[in-house]
Amino acid sequence: MSELFDRIDALVASRSVLPPPAERKRLRQAHGLTLDEVAAALDVRRATVSGWESGKTEPRPPEREAYARLLAKLAELYPADTNVAPPAEGTAVPGTFGGASASAPQAQPVPTDAAHEAAAMTTEQNTQPRPAHDSVPSTAAPRPARATTAPSTSRHPGAKKAAPAAALTGTDPRFANGPLAVVDVEDRQVLAYCTGGLVLDVPAKSLQALVDWTLREARLGQPKLSGPGKDADPLLVLTHAALERYGLPTTLTEEERLAGRIPEGHKVIKQLARAEWKLTKRGFGPWARIYRPAAGSERACVQLCIPSWNALDARHWGEAGQLPPAELARVLGVYASRVMTPRGSTAVTGLELITALHPPTRASEPDAKGKRHSEHNPGSLGKDAIDPMNFPPCEVPDGHPVLKDLPRFHVRGPAEKLFEEAFDWARPMTDAECTLRYLVGIDVNMAFAAGANGLTVGLGETTYVKAPAFDPKLPGSWLVDLSHVDLSRVKVGKEWVELDGSLLPSPFTPKGERPTGPAWYATPTVAYAAELGYEVRPIEAYVRHESGRYLDGWYQRLRDAYLATMADLGVGVDLAPDDFLTAMDGYQDRDPELAIVVSAVKATVKGGLGKLRERPRGEGWKPGQPWRALSRPTWRPDIRAAVISRTRTNLHRKIVKHAAFTGQYPVAILSDCVVYAANGPSPLDFLPYREGKPLPGGFKLGINPGLVKHEGTQSVLWGEEVRERFDAPELNLARYIKDGTVTDADNGE
Repeated sequence: MSELFDRIDALVASRSVLPPPAERKRLRQAHGLTLDEVAAALDVRRATVSGWESGKTEPRPPEREAYARLLAKLAELYPADTNVAPPAEGTAVPGTFGGASASAPQAQPVPTDAAHEAAAMTTEQNTQPRPAHDSVPSTAAPRPARATTAPSTSRHPGAKKAAPAAALTGTDPRFANGPLAVVDVEDRQVLAYCTGGLVLDVPAKSLQALVDWTLREARLGQPKLSGPGKDADPLLVLTHAALERYGLPTTLTEEERLAGRIPEGHKVIKQLARAEWKLTKRGFGPWARIYRPAAGSERACVQLCIPSWNALDARHWGEAGQLPPAELARVLGVYASRVMTPRGSTAVTGLELITALHPPTRASEPDAKGKRHSEHNPGSLGKDAIDPMNFPPCEVPDGHPVLKDLPRFHVRGPAEKLFEEAFDWARPMTDAECTLRYLVGIDVNMAFAAGANGLTVGLGETTYVKAPAFDPKLPGSWLVDLSHVDLSRVKVGKEWVELDGSLLPSPFTPKGERPTGPAWYATPTVAYAAELGYEVRPIEAYVRHESGRYLDGWYQRLRDAYLATMADLGVGVDLAPDDFLTAMDGYQDRDPELAIVVSAVKATVKGGLGKLRERPRGEGWKPGQPWRALSRPTWRPDIRAAVISRTRTNLHRKIVKHAAFTGQYPVAILSDCVVYAANGPSPLDFLPYREGKPLPGGFKLGINPGLVKHEGTQSVLWGEEVRERFDAPELNLARYIKDGTVTDADNGE
């Protein structure tokens, strides 16, 4: 009989009454629970719970009864008519990895659900918002109190009626729906997935109508980052289905891919032209800009991002291009709120961020007639900065117009060319190192961003000086002979120390080779030679007396974005070494979407710096001719060189201090990754921590830029086997230390 009763109970449980999907999400958030916590309690996947809350799927026995019981308990605690604000999806809950730690920097708030609801009150009837599924929470910024919702009149079930705009604070009403939207088509209806979970109905039946709707009704965009700057234009991300709906190809042909655009004769481009819309010079490609000439201070411009045309490079954006619309809106929305609205590749965005924080011009004081005029913005790279066509010959790459008179096929040596690049160095292991068990790699967090922090760079024209006295505070390029610097005896602080110089790379060349004569160096490299205790006597120099810490704001913005996102992933600042290593273990798996943001932020740093010395990109260019990048004031190879110089010497300084204190020397260095031989698999097996405190001036574990994390561990036997297999005693093992995978293609075979 009891077995019969059990079957009856199971039958009843299989029909357990559940609240509507939107209410399920509200109840979970009201109690501060994350999707992961609910999924773990019910022994299901996170995506399963997300599907229940979006209404895409329904729970089945035996989970249905347990889920219904959970929701019933929460409904008792949080009745449907409560005005208590639920915690944001990213808000930290004790014992979870849900949000930022208390010590993390405050991120710029993203427009919230309540803000979206308020904004929708004043939009046309066809832009009624509706809730999206829970995989699109807002960022870790706290939400304002949620307004009470009235019964929906939208033709979409579950849509919310907007709250009065006056009830909200801190939201720019012009951009109430966030910086961007992912446009998709479901059941023949065009939908715009915005940040914060908002979904708008889109009435536009053509691309030109979509652009009009975006500018007139969508309330998309982002406020300027600097006083004299400009607001960010709205960004629309077109999915595969949206491309089909608006008559665009879903993929590019090989010819179109190489050209970076679709043909100008495409019917959609002709339709835009008839509607008096224009495209920028780069045409209709993966990152197209559609605009009309500005009328006064009013801009009419919409940017498109087309993932299926490889707008989101998988090297930097991972699987973002394959995410569903709501999840993609979340990833790009978090990036936009913490960095800026993407303007192209991460490299393009990195450069645009530099300009957005230091606009080249500003409005002048009113003249006698009360009118303001555009003038140079002090501290920026504007019209008064260096003419890209008149750079010192040593600072420009091969093919630059200032080198057009060089003999054909001439190869410039160190005495003719500034060559500041990151380390790519390795050496054979010593007999003592071969007796150890492990090779442990450590990686410097945001190394090039840290190198930019506090760096003084030139802002004005160059001055040529013959036989100058070296000034470490003066940015520029110096021709100096550093071949006399002997790494076997150097100054560390105020004391001279003896080292095994044969086990150290030279800090003056990327390959770690000792210089053989005069060469051009950026200021940080020459300053480091003097710091090591050796006299420097420049032969000549190009210096810039007008200077400033131009990249500080850029560094701070990207640092805060990185730290806030890592905090959301459970890795906070000021963790003890063991706790930090534990927190870093598998952090990407806690929220793969936020892990994509971390990758994109790091790529923004490196790519933005690379753009400072952008090379020709086809377009029929020939050596000696100018190329497109030379037309912008931010084409500054000297600034790029100074950042790399400072990053490389910062790393070398730590290596020297570590060697002086421990007698341990690196086996390989690749850019910001250093490999040591050790008796244990952890960085703590060779880093000299004492009572939790690191060596002053040496390597320190932590998430802040400039500190280090564990990159990977392999066995010494693995390292020796790889080098023996390729008959390369100096094969750079730092390149493969992360996962140990080495292919024949990696070594030119």
